[in-house]
Amino acid sequence: MDLNKAIQSRKSVKKFTTEKPNWRDIIECVDSARYAPMAGNNYSLKFIILDDKETIQKISEYCQQPFVAQTHYMVVVCSDPRRQLNAFEEKGRVFLRQQAGAAIQNFLLKIEEKGLATCWVGYFVEGLIKDKLKIPANIIIEALFPIGYEAPNNKEKRTKIELDRILYFNKYGNKKMKKERILEV
Repeated sequence: MDLNKAIQSRKSVKKFTTEKPNWRDIIECVDSARYAPMAGNNYSLKFIILDDKETIQKISEYCQQPFVAQTHYMVVVCSDPRRQLNAFEEKGRVFLRQQAGAAIQNFLLKIEEKGLATCWVGYFVEGLIKDKLKIPANIIIEALFPIGYEAPNNKEKRTKIELDRILYFNKYGNKKMKKERILEV
């Protein structure tokens, strides 16, 4: 799949078919996250693939988002902050979030390429999920991703913001590029 097509067609999906994806495809998607930039080359992410329907149902309740339970698989993305905090002190927390976002974007684009669908879930009761999945207290749950195939009747559309609403030149709020000076010979 062309990268531009993957970027432009990727969207959050909350309605899935009952067809079960191949778990090997999900592992390939997780593998793509390894190629994201990591501050100081300290890889901090961990991934948990869930396939137990009971566990997925419980986590759906902890998210208060019923669509999460519609899938056969879920990926839980976690960060271990220790190495980043040791290397970069408090700034390491910022780096953790940046590198998690970069790795998750790789993961999402690979999901799109594989013909799978997901929705980035960031609203959940972290303590309950940590207890359920035996995640240590110092580990941060970054996000949850229910994974399946998009239902054909899914009406959710991806909205895009116009480029001129988010792009500035040389300083915040400046919407125009400085005119080039033409040198005379």
